[in-house]
Amino acid sequence: MSRVMIRYKVKPDQLERNVELLNAFFEELNSVRPDGLRYAAFQLEDKVTFVHFVDAKNGPGSFARLETFQRYRSTIAERCEEPPATTMLHEVGSFGFD
Repeated sequence: MSRVMIRYKVKPDQLERNVELLNAFFEELNSVRPDGLRYAAFQLEDKVTFVHFVDAKNGPGSFARLETFQRYRSTIAERCEEPPATTMLHEVGSFGFD
């Protein structure tokens, strides 16, 4: 099982493109519905910082091969002001998160 948080900051002129790519990715996820995957992306108050939470029981392979994810990933460096930083998450407790 893999639980991670990913945080990054996009360049202001890349904000719209980043949201478009994320929307396409989530559309494909909703269509394919990979087993054992929970994935959420949030836009912070400053509008240019994004945080993703990924809970992939079968590892990142459940979504990493999707065309929309590949397209999103392939241009992340040129869209970012601060590159993605991945943090492994270790649950201490939760309520209603299962």
